[in-house]
Amino acid sequence: MADVGAGKYDSALTVFSPDGHLFQVEYAQEAVKKGSTAVAVRGKDTVVLAVEKRALAKLQDARTVRKICSLDDHVCLAFAGLTADARVLVNKGRLECQSHRLTVEDPVTVEYITRYVAKVCQRYTQRSGARPFGVSFLVVGFDQGIPKLYQTEPAGTYHEWKANATGRNAKTVREFLEKYYTEESIQTRDEAIILAVRGLLEVVQSGSKNIELAVIEKGKKIEFLDTDQIEKYIQHIEKVREEEAEKKKKKPHP
Repeated sequence: MADVGAGKYDSALTVFSPDGHLFQVEYAQEAVKKGSTAVAVRGKDTVVLAVEKRALAKLQDARTVRKICSLDDHVCLAFAGLTADARVLVNKGRLECQSHRLTVEDPVTVEYITRYVAKVCQRYTQRSGARPFGVSFLVVGFDQGIPKLYQTEPAGTYHEWKANATGRNAKTVREFLEKYYTEESIQTRDEAIILAVRGLLEVVQSGSKNIELAVIEKGKKIEFLDTDQIEKYIQHIEKVREEEAEKKKKKPHP
């Protein structure tokens, strides 16, 4: 009988279970955990997005498979979860950015557009005949020259972060970022990129071909790095790792 009761709450989006769960929202969060890993790092004058790219079919056009999208000139995002759901939310976000410019003649702040997307997500957690969005966003950009990073969840919550990850193996990457992120380690553009790539390489083993990376610098538009540029950072990371390994070997044992 207990299983039958649980099944009723399992299929109903707008009904709480006796112990306070909305199971469909939790299932949406599980969909996010099955998505490609995305990492974001907020530097001093830079914000970096790095995403795991899935292997493409031989005849597929890589240009049409993007995990990093721009919402406005100064705001972009990476996502993990269902791509079709992300496309709908990205289009809604872009429309709101344009509407905001027309209405108040100013660009949106990063928090404003993050809150708007989170509000749309929350609306779909209490509407009958619909389902939650199975996607999580890492939203980055600049507000009056200050770098910002936010994460949204399918439940409609959002928080600001210094560095974070979402998607498959996000916990592993987050633990890496917690260990190595310091204010001194992200002073330059290259340092912020290296930290983001190092975090992603904790769970991605295929090198630059399987990494998509974008950078926004203060006063500049979003820049996508090509495979050759990413490969240079990976080679630098591997070189540093080899040097550290050599030092450990040479270090005398007590």
